[in-house]
Amino acid sequence: MEPALDLSQPVVALGDTVFTLGQMLAAGGVLLALIVLWIVISARRNGRHRAEMLEESRQRTAEAEARMAEILKTQTEMHGRMASMAEIFGTRQQELNQAIHQRFDSMTSRIGQSMSEQQKSTHENLSRLQERLAVIDAAQKNITDLSAQVVQLQDILTNRQARGIFGEVQLQDLVQAALPPSAYGFQVTLGNGKRADCILKLPNPPGSIAIDAKFPLESYHALRNAQDDMAKQQYSRAFAADVLKHVRDIADRYIVPGETAESALMFIPSEAVYAELHANFPDTVEKSWRARVWIVSPTTLMATLNTVRAVLKDATMREQAGVIQTEVHHMLEDVARLDDRVGALQKHFGQAEEDLRKIRISTDKVTKRGEKIEEIELGEGATPEEISSGAEIHRLGSGQS
Repeated sequence: MEPALDLSQPVVALGDTVFTLGQMLAAGGVLLALIVLWIVISARRNGRHRAEMLEESRQRTAEAEARMAEILKTQTEMHGRMASMAEIFGTRQQELNQAIHQRFDSMTSRIGQSMSEQQKSTHENLSRLQERLAVIDAAQKNITDLSAQVVQLQDILTNRQARGIFGEVQLQDLVQAALPPSAYGFQVTLGNGKRADCILKLPNPPGSIAIDAKFPLESYHALRNAQDDMAKQQYSRAFAADVLKHVRDIADRYIVPGETAESALMFIPSEAVYAELHANFPDTVEKSWRARVWIVSPTTLMATLNTVRAVLKDATMREQAGVIQTEVHHMLEDVARLDDRVGALQKHFGQAEEDLRKIRISTDKVTKRGEKIEEIELGEGATPEEISSGAEIHRLGSGQS
């Protein structure tokens, strides 16, 4: 017989604590129970987890199958749509090709027509160009002739005597174009023996006005061609001196008290010279005003002549004022006589209207009586009352007359 196990025998000592064999066995049993319990719990957890995983796997597989079915369905629909689109694209491609061919044919026809029209237009333009070139050739020839005439004009203006004749001719043309022949005279000799280029015959006041043509061209050209300030000042003084000399000559020769007006005109036949004078020489112009000599250009002379024409017209009207008043008086007398005669005629018309009114009354009465008589005559088969009524009407009608 084996000896019994002593469970109180100490086995392990940890510090002051001593564990016996019984305690160690009890602790081992508890530990073993805990291990078994943990294994059981872990197994159960793993089973539930696997079941959950299997369920989730089944669900995912079902979802995948559903998705695959949808994908297959969608793919089938896509194949159908692709086939339909391919058919539509084929039809559209055919229509597009046909439209392109039609448009290409139309464009080819239009291009051909446009090319034909363009060729025709080009031919017409070339013809017009040739005509214009002919016109340009003629104009070029005219310009050449004009250049020759300008050279001749320069030659004329270079000669002092010829230049004076040119100014006088231009003055005559302007005066003759603006005034009647009785209002002017050329190369008129005044009482002091001086001969004016032109005299405007105006009534007093202001009286006849003398016009003299002057052309200070040399000093003007020298002034325009001056290269430096000193030369410009020198030629400016010379130009002003020439103009003032002409002004003094005109004032001394062509302003004659009792014969001409108190002023005279200096005609410069060049707008450029006139513009230079008024733009840069105001003192010279003012001195000419004080000398009662008015400087005019072709443009300002034409305006002055139009004013003179208006003055002459006014003077003629004043001269004829007496005759006009007499004629108006006679006309008023004739109007008064005409008014009296119209009044008498109106009286005659009034009397005639009254006579016509009376005649109309008489004719109305005669007409009414005739109607009454006709009624009596038509009443042969009438009753005595109707005859009596007709007789009464006849009696009343006789009484009215």
